[in-house]
Amino acid sequence: MPLRDRLLAALVAVLWGVNFVAIHFSLEHFPPFFLVALRFLVLAIPTVLFVKWPGVKVRWLLGYGLGFGILQFAFLYAGMSAGMPPGLASLVLQASAPFTVVLAALWLRERLTVVQGVGILIAVAGLGVIAAERAGVSALLPVVLTLFGALGWAFGNICSRQAKPVSPLGLTMWMSVVPPVPLLILSLLVEGPERIGESLATAFTLDALPALIGLAYTVLLGTVVGSGIWVTLMKRNPSSRVAPFSMLVPVAGFTSAWLILGEVPNVGDLVGGAIVIAGVLIATVPWRGRRPPRPAPAGPPVGERAAAAEPPLGERPAAVGTGGESGR
Repeated sequence: MPLRDRLLAALVAVLWGVNFVAIHFSLEHFPPFFLVALRFLVLAIPTVLFVKWPGVKVRWLLGYGLGFGILQFAFLYAGMSAGMPPGLASLVLQASAPFTVVLAALWLRERLTVVQGVGILIAVAGLGVIAAERAGVSALLPVVLTLFGALGWAFGNICSRQAKPVSPLGLTMWMSVVPPVPLLILSLLVEGPERIGESLATAFTLDALPALIGLAYTVLLGTVVGSGIWVTLMKRNPSSRVAPFSMLVPVAGFTSAWLILGEVPNVGDLVGGAIVIAGVLIATVPWRGRRPPRPAPAGPPVGERAAAAEPPLGERPAAVGTGGESGR
């Protein structure tokens, strides 16, 4: 993986880490479910007008939109609105990686290795440390909501894998068409038209400026730029080289929350976070041992080698071109 791509992958991790601070600012003005609907509505309109259909089955697009778009962000935004700190949210959401491994084993019958199982148990132990640190009901609820968001992300991962899109970025953009209407209905039922109307009526005041900047950051830098670079890196590099850079997202999340919001994490959160990251790395990074070289097969007798090397003219195979393709 060239240095340029490594720097780009690190840049995406920073963009995604700072994204949690941007969400925090937006939630200070907009109710959570309405904010998610607004986020995807802003993406959906230009997608329908300008982005080519990704050529996937509708059921997988709907499943991806349900898991990645609706469940992940509805629970994440609800958790952050209930008091989940941005830095800690960026960490707990990484539980989507071991959740994806488990769902793939249950749903797609993918083989769960011993190493993956150990990694999942370690990640769960780290989450247990964080839960113990926040044992009070008021502090634990945001963590649980964020974990449900991570589970929704994992469900979306399985659906996107089944979709097998020609353009992964096109699938990501078209996924944004699914969440707005269901989340608007949910927002009307839970948050009420009065709260929604008030947030819209005061949206263009000076007090709401940080919320609008946060929304613009989430849509443009967090989704379009970040996902665009990430998909490009995954297409021209092995996924095992690119994927571990996502472990930098909580580092960027904690750092940006500390620098911008003055959020200082607890020691227990940091210890649990380190354990979670270690478990996620073990569960998701391919670990291949070095295999001993196989002995070369014995060749044919000396008198038969020439005949074996040069088949009869009528039986010679046609030349076959070589090519390769990699994708997310």
